Amino acid sequence: MGKLGVNAYRTGIEWSRLQTEAYGPLNQTELARYADQLDRLNAAGIVPMVVLHHFSNPPWINSIGGWTNPLTIAAFVDYAAKLVSALRGRVRIWNTFNEPDTYACCGFVIGEFPPLQKWRLSAFRKVIRNMAEAHEQVCHLIREAGSALGDAEVGFSKNWTFFQSHNRFSPWDAALAAYAHSQFNHFVLKTFLQGPRSKAATFLGVNYYGRIRFKNLKALVPTRGFSCEQLSLMGIDCDDMLERHPLGLESALLQMYRQCRLPMYLTEHGSSSTDEAFRERDLRQNLQALHRAIAQGVDMRGFYYWSLLDNFEWQFGYSKKFGLLSVDFSNDMRPRTMKPLAQVYRRICSENSIPAEGRCDAESPGSTNPLQNGSEQKSDRVCGSPLR
Repeated sequence: MGKLGVNAYRTGIEWSRLQTEAYGPLNQTELARYADQLDRLNAAGIVPMVVLHHFSNPPWINSIGGWTNPLTIAAFVDYAAKLVSALRGRVRIWNTFNEPDTYACCGFVIGEFPPLQKWRLSAFRKVIRNMAEAHEQVCHLIREAGSALGDAEVGFSKNWTFFQSHNRFSPWDAALAAYAHSQFNHFVLKTFLQGPRSKAATFLGVNYYGRIRFKNLKALVPTRGFSCEQLSLMGIDCDDMLERHPLGLESALLQMYRQCRLPMYLTEHGSSSTDEAFRERDLRQNLQALHRAIAQGVDMRGFYYWSLLDNFEWQFGYSKKFGLLSVDFSNDMRPRTMKPLAQVYRRICSENSIPAEGRCDAESPGSTNPLQNGSEQKSDRVCGSPLR
């Protein structure tokens, strides 16, 4: 990370490593491991943002129904209170939940996360409500505990995906897109930010990757059986996961900022592809969209790239290549190598600007579109560019 020039890192802490039973003490060996990592980051001048929940639960939580059971709320708040007390001297920025919408959708709508259930929309909404209640309580306890490093910050990360009909004259596809938006975007954001909860968090995290368009009630994305070549013939530019839609980032940030009026972090953006020219173009276009949103008044505090390393991408295993650094998973030592995009990203971080088109080598002079003043963050298995 030092070679990349990043000044912040977003990292998850695994609940099941630290607490093996409800309301139990934290495992001190595992806690010491995380504390050491945080100490190393702080010593290097890299600000950690810690994620408390990133999709996985302890087995004893799953055994009672996971987040469909309201008893999970109190158990999670207990865990968070003990962890915050232990790490308040090492952490200033906390992320309560990463993509509660993705977690609930994959578990209860499309059946790709445990418990592998499909079209249980009532369960989806129950999970979101329970997570939102836990989020509110944890926000209050973090702000009350504070941090030895400065003013504590806390918020959750909302994954924002655009849902549209591929053919605007298809009423069924348009209806499906509208319903998906109402549930996975509007309902989630409203539940986490409505009423008193609007005052609980100090920031809103946004994860943005792109768009899903529907044709004949099918999602036109590579993860639903379409090849990138097929999608390209339909005018869809995509990586290995999703259609890219940089223009949507600008409008999404403006819409969410007008709704919540909170400072924001772009806590995830990246692309999964072995085509480094494609990835560079995607990053450049999305940073330009981010810059336009900032120019229109969005209070953006930092950007985190997903991800630092090629990672385990949940139901897709190690097949998706999001990393700025490649990882050889066939080697027990897991050697890592900088990809071409990492060199571009290093320049973005060091110069706090977007390199001019075609001048991507680490030593070429010149830059365009400098980002406005703000704080600097990176991401959880993600690194970010500074906004200063």
